[in-house]
Amino acid sequence: MKVKDLLKIKGYTVTTIGPNETTHAAIQKLVENNIGALPVCDTKGTMLGIVSERDLLRVCSQRSRAIDSIKVKDAMTKNIAIGIPEDDLDYVMHIMTQKGIRHLPIMDGPKLAGILSMRDIVEAQLEESKAQVRFLGDYISGGYV
Repeated sequence: MKVKDLLKIKGYTVTTIGPNETTHAAIQKLVENNIGALPVCDTKGTMLGIVSERDLLRVCSQRSRAIDSIKVKDAMTKNIAIGIPEDDLDYVMHIMTQKGIRHLPIMDGPKLAGILSMRDIVEAQLEESKAQVRFLGDYISGGYV
């Protein structure tokens, strides 16, 4: 399965945040949307980085009293890994595991096309495996001629 196939199922909507919004605003967006990371985009939609739960916890542990004044750009990860719609899920899972990340922005050229979590990928691969097991079971039992 390719990333583009999973994005068709999951959807292309991505909640983002601006670099000058506060870390408190980022936490609120994560909680309101039940997500674990926010791509950080400028007003033109160009992705500048990503801010994750882990990034925000790091800032909170270091400067908890300043959470209302710390800007997202000061907490975000700037050196980000990305995927493209044509990538295989096995490949993006390998990249995410290798880099120790749980969220991967998907870029279609300069445009943010979506974001995948490790959970999204695991669930898709589990469904694909279930379908293969059923097909093979039917084949072995003579269900297909």
